[in-house]
Amino acid sequence: MDFDIKDLSLAEKGKKRIEWAAQSMPVLQSIRKRFLETKPLKDVRISACLHVTTETAYLVKTLKDGGAQVRLCASNPLSTQDDVAASLVEHEKIPVFAIKGEDRDTYYRHIYQALEHNPQITMDDGADLVSTLHSEKQDLIAQVIGGTEETTTGVIRLRSMAEKGVLKYPIIAVNDANTKHLFDNRYGTGQSTIDGIIRATNRLIAGSVFVVCGYGWCGRGVAMRARGMGARVVVTEVDPLRALEAVMDGYEVMPIAQAARIGDFFCTLTGDIHVIRKEHFEVMKDGAIVCNSGHFNVELDLGALSEMAKSRRMIRDFVEEYVLEDGRRIYVLADGRLINLAAAEGHPSSVMDMSFANQALCVEYLISNAEKLEKIVYSVPKEIDENIAKLKLASMGIEIDTLTEEQLRYLNSWEMGT
Repeated sequence: MDFDIKDLSLAEKGKKRIEWAAQSMPVLQSIRKRFLETKPLKDVRISACLHVTTETAYLVKTLKDGGAQVRLCASNPLSTQDDVAASLVEHEKIPVFAIKGEDRDTYYRHIYQALEHNPQITMDDGADLVSTLHSEKQDLIAQVIGGTEETTTGVIRLRSMAEKGVLKYPIIAVNDANTKHLFDNRYGTGQSTIDGIIRATNRLIAGSVFVVCGYGWCGRGVAMRARGMGARVVVTEVDPLRALEAVMDGYEVMPIAQAARIGDFFCTLTGDIHVIRKEHFEVMKDGAIVCNSGHFNVELDLGALSEMAKSRRMIRDFVEEYVLEDGRRIYVLADGRLINLAAAEGHPSSVMDMSFANQALCVEYLISNAEKLEKIVYSVPKEIDENIAKLKLASMGIEIDTLTEEQLRYLNSWEMGT
């Protein structure tokens, strides 16, 4: 079996950690049980470009148990958990191509290797695999049935491809599911980002000025958790509605040029490029800590910061010190890559349970409905979203009401007024 990982001897540790994560993934457990019995993915070839974490491992095991032939590579050079990769290879016989800290060339070589079994389904987190298929491996596209996309940044890229008429097969935007972005992005990113910052720096959040760049669902989550830790939270935004929402949620809102002067911690979560730039680094206080929890490290203009610095050094794991000409020090965490996955372990498994349940059920949906789908980006079908919410509630022992016949008639009528 072909694979490329760091160290196969880490497999036993990875196996235990996967088992620990699976305990908090009851929705995916129920899907896996059904997949084992019905084999809805029998002989379907899947190439997955995802963060190689314990939760991803349980998703991949679920797909395999459903009959799929899966190859897995990393969707970020720093997000791989090497023991998890080893366990998938050793215990599940799943080809994995991922090493934590891999360079750019290795990262793309691994994507090519994940595509070598000519996939019928792609699973992506950031759209690097899909863009590679469309730009460099077009000969493989004809047999692709469809794909799924996990995150906001990838959905943005794929919708751009669809609008320009270059997308060659249907994609389901898993990130659009309410059971994904309302929970994974807000509660998962919120907790895991703060976790990554604290693990990397061991600095106190309470009493600090914490600048959150972007008030989408991920930004909302980080702002909420930073305030819960005792920080004075400042939000920067370009969208007037989100900025207004941040104000009404009780945060200070100001331009990044103003926030740059007062922040102790900065975290970008926008999905855009160069959110923090040279003019912002120039006015930051000595000791400012800068990180990113958006998908790509382009949110920070690290090229400009490098040019400004008279020296650089790694002062702690995942903490790089840039010393400017006037002696001020700016600290960049995890090379500007996803701090929650680079310095911590990513989202808690209980929220990834819903996200990856969407992935598994959307793959099943693509296979069942391939002939009816166009070459566009689809939202997750409502019935899948609602079913996952019901399964999650049931696993928590929570019951809810159902509408009476009278209520249903009322909601579907127009005759009754005041």
